[in-house]
Amino acid sequence: MIEFTIFGEPVAQGRPRFARRGKFTQAYDPPDSREYKKYVKLLAGQNRPHTPIEGPVELKLLIYRPLLKSMSKKKKAAAVAGTLRPIKKPDVDNVAKGIMDAMTGIIWADDKQVVSLQVSKFYSEQPRVEVQVVELDELVAT
Repeated sequence: MIEFTIFGEPVAQGRPRFARRGKFTQAYDPPDSREYKKYVKLLAGQNRPHTPIEGPVELKLLIYRPLLKSMSKKKKAAAVAGTLRPIKKPDVDNVAKGIMDAMTGIIWADDKQVVSLQVSKFYSEQPRVEVQVVELDELVAT
């Protein structure tokens, strides 16, 4: 099992941007997404296996969003306890996509190997994403 924490506010994978280069059109990541992916790649590299995982993978992401300044004391207490959950942006699937893209070639060979994905959003005084990667038995993927 590989576990690590991405500290800081989670960033969703942004929509690709396009630029014309002469006769060609080039797609690129928005700057926020690009920088976040670089950070995730750095952390994944520090926790990488000797060789990228080749078989099926289970990925668990716990996304912790910062508490809102406008929250009352009662709501903050509920948020820290986990009974009040964030329903605002970013979407969990967009955060997961950026993290999965960043770990491709480092933790696993390709993100198509992720056969099980669990993503949850919570509030916390310390925004972060906790990542857990479990290599599954080959028989699970057949």
